[in-house]
Amino acid sequence: MTATTLLDGKSISVSDFRCDAGPGDKPFAEAHRCHSISYVRKGSFGLRCRGKSHELVAGSVLIGHPGDEYTCTHEHVCGDECLSFFLSPELVETIGDRGAIWQVGCAPPLSELVVLGELAQSAADGSSDIGLDEIGQLLASRFVEVVTGKPRKAGFGAARDRRRAVETALWIDAHSHLSIGLEDAAEQAGLSAFHFLRLFSDTLGVTPHQYLVRSRLRHAARRLADDDSAITDIAYDVGFGDLSNFVRTFHRAAGASPSRFRQASRGDRKIFQERFALN
Repeated sequence: MTATTLLDGKSISVSDFRCDAGPGDKPFAEAHRCHSISYVRKGSFGLRCRGKSHELVAGSVLIGHPGDEYTCTHEHVCGDECLSFFLSPELVETIGDRGAIWQVGCAPPLSELVVLGELAQSAADGSSDIGLDEIGQLLASRFVEVVTGKPRKAGFGAARDRRRAVETALWIDAHSHLSIGLEDAAEQAGLSAFHFLRLFSDTLGVTPHQYLVRSRLRHAARRLADDDSAITDIAYDVGFGDLSNFVRTFHRAAGASPSRFRQASRGDRKIFQERFALN
């Protein structure tokens, strides 16, 4: 088993687990240390928990409840891969913390969950501009809705709440060159991360992290068009911590690399004409 930490936040942490155990490996008991939801993206494994046995395949979710013992088995196939979200007690209380919800052990591949699980994996791979903490909260919230059969209501809409979202968006834009997380923005708004994510998304139509990334892209595009700074300098100046991530994200948004975009801004319009012609 290999584990890679992808995010370590106060409300939620995310890890990538890859197991190569097979039928010949002896299973052993483990215990969940906190509430968690793990999306099985590949492979299969058996689960023994609370006196019941389950089989999980790609698209299933493993649900963790603090202190519950469980055993994973690999009697049929070798190996599995999971993207796991570990939730703080405060976040679980906000989402819904009734014990029965989190003691089901697992859930089968459900359409309401697999689409979010794949979006989470896309975020983990860097192919989506939604934040891992954001999609983790959405996945957990959707799980609770499916189990209870009671969709949550946002409960927002007052002018005061919408103003909070707008003011925080302006703050994010002004500080987009800095490292800003969901919890930082939520603190600025004076709300819990969970409620802030819902308020911001409902009001502005994008998540806080999506808005942050797009603010950085907007500032980068202006810099590429207006000055001759090195592309690497621009990437770091606007807040991207990795050049390859900046190039990939910018190309996905603009349909052209940063250098080609700069050429187009200086008069080479064929770049965008070729792009649209291909589409």
